Amino acid sequence: MTVLGDISKVVDCEHRTAPATEGKTFGYSIGTRAVRNGRISLDVAKPVDEATYLDWTRRAIPVPGDLIFSREAPMGQVGAVPVAVPVCLGQRTVLLRPDDERVDGRFLLYLLMAPQSQAWINANAAGSTVLHLNVADVRRIPVPFVPELDEQRRIVDLLEDHLSRLDAAIGSLRAALRRANTMVMSSLAHQVGRGRRRGYMSTIGEQAEVIQYGSGAKCGPSTDEDDVPVLRMGNVRDGALVWNSLKYLPSDHRDFPKLFLEPGDLLFNRTNSAELVGKSAVFDSDRTASFASYLIRVRLRTGVLPEWANMVINSPVGREYVASVVSQQVGQANVNGTKLKAFPLPVPPLEEQALRVSEHAVVVESRERLETALGTAIAQEGGLRRSLLAAAFSGRLADDRGLFAVRGLVGA
Repeated sequence: MTVLGDISKVVDCEHRTAPATEGKTFGYSIGTRAVRNGRISLDVAKPVDEATYLDWTRRAIPVPGDLIFSREAPMGQVGAVPVAVPVCLGQRTVLLRPDDERVDGRFLLYLLMAPQSQAWINANAAGSTVLHLNVADVRRIPVPFVPELDEQRRIVDLLEDHLSRLDAAIGSLRAALRRANTMVMSSLAHQVGRGRRRGYMSTIGEQAEVIQYGSGAKCGPSTDEDDVPVLRMGNVRDGALVWNSLKYLPSDHRDFPKLFLEPGDLLFNRTNSAELVGKSAVFDSDRTASFASYLIRVRLRTGVLPEWANMVINSPVGREYVASVVSQQVGQANVNGTKLKAFPLPVPPLEEQALRVSEHAVVVESRERLETALGTAIAQEGGLRRSLLAAAFSGRLADDRGLFAVRGLVGA
């Protein structure tokens, strides 16, 4: 059986750390983090100066057509050397230079990405803490399928056609989601603008019964079924609460039941990064829960729907107010309770508030359906990509196999 070392030169790197470039970047050191899904990501590569580059490429200068292979986590990743950008090998990577009389570089790239190759790589990894592949084992990677060059190129062209369709399908869904996000913000601006014209201006402080900071107690993983989840700033996202990465406090904690949330409570994110501070969400669950000190609870009077106030806070006009009062503290942006009380709040009649909330909810639900579809598609994408690669290197890839799979992905 043919192995990788028979059809490709394998050049190891010298395991050193690149010195600082002092602003004189000549090229990039490609470490394991920079090798992803057949590509080299220069945004996570380390810049090197010319002296380092020349020193590190004495054994081999990576050129277009060469591949860089990661021997450590993410182990087994491989990427093509970029065109017109000087690169050298970082730690735990090796250079693969295909024998151009026997193997096409693109064919070898996809073959190493195929499930058959990845299974062998994982099965032969060494290490008790960090799994890695020795250079000698890289040379031993089996290459069971090496047709003539013309056939290799035909397979690659067919595979890339299918993969490009898959990428296009995912790209279309991502573009649609970006448009949907823009529509949500446009809807907020429209609905809040109409509500401002139809109501008198007040403030959150004037319309609130309770404005209260959350618990400053240190939370942790749940150890008992009665432990209480404590919502934190990361749980406020896109105007709603997300119940993931939860931390807990025991049910008999001294802050309870004073800091138990009630349906209709509005949670305001008072401390976060500049783009996320000042976002809010409505607690609409019947489960027992509390909130952390980086959030402020607002319980509104009967004349204001919490969903309406939430729309105002997250709208463009609400973001403008937050930007005008935010302060920076040790790398975090902050809007304190006093500034929150002064937050301008239009108060149209309750019927008008309900109408604006209802009309905006239709737009949000459309965005959420699209987001769910994209999540499903991305989950399927990995399996489809592996299936295409497996078929390509077992002689089973026909002209319509990948196209059928891609159509199924987007429901065509």
